[in-house]
Amino acid sequence: MISHFNKKLGRFAIIEWVIIGIMIYFFVVLERMMLAKLAILIFAIVTHELAHGVVAYRCGDSTAKNQGRLTLNPMAHIDPLGSIFLPLMLVMSGSPFLFGWAKPVPVNIQNLNDPQNDMVKVALAGPLSNISLAVIFSVVSNTFNGLAPIIMALLSYGIVINIVLAVFNLIPIPPMDGSRVLYRFLPYQGRRFLDQIEPYGLWIIILLAFFNFFEIILRTISIPIIQILL
Repeated sequence: MISHFNKKLGRFAIIEWVIIGIMIYFFVVLERMMLAKLAILIFAIVTHELAHGVVAYRCGDSTAKNQGRLTLNPMAHIDPLGSIFLPLMLVMSGSPFLFGWAKPVPVNIQNLNDPQNDMVKVALAGPLSNISLAVIFSVVSNTFNGLAPIIMALLSYGIVINIVLAVFNLIPIPPMDGSRVLYRFLPYQGRRFLDQIEPYGLWIIILLAFFNFFEIILRTISIPIIQILL
């Protein structure tokens, strides 16, 4: 069955028009600093997913390429919940920090040249892309430290959000990237356990987030890395 949201209305699907409308709303109502932060966040999560797709393609799986996901065009990657509504809710609640995610890039492990080892490469590609972006922001910030305060603040945000995204995605709870890496090194029973809990992974993440589990991890691991780069 075809979703009503996938029906075309002119050039774009209905869901894409909704996303465009919300982005226009962001552009109209947000002050420039928050709008710039949103742009950096979207670029970070799009780059993360693109990295997954590029490495999968180089390892033999063209699924992402066939679905038009090997692009920096945000429209190919934006997830209505994680890329639009969550940041919107954070803005409306007055949160000084933006966070989100993109649609996961599809990977058919059976198409990979060396499924077990290549899946680790694909999984690590996303976090490594964010770490690379953080390093780039850091180099620019430290090389041109006399730039306008607003530029320096945005560079600092680029460092922070990319490190947070990298560390968060490496937490080994399915379907996050860390679970794909862990899966490679677990015995059969451990892999079976991850397979069993994956359908409930999102709910597990929400529950742990409610009890500030991720805040503890992010503070413990992210902050020392961020302090080195700032």
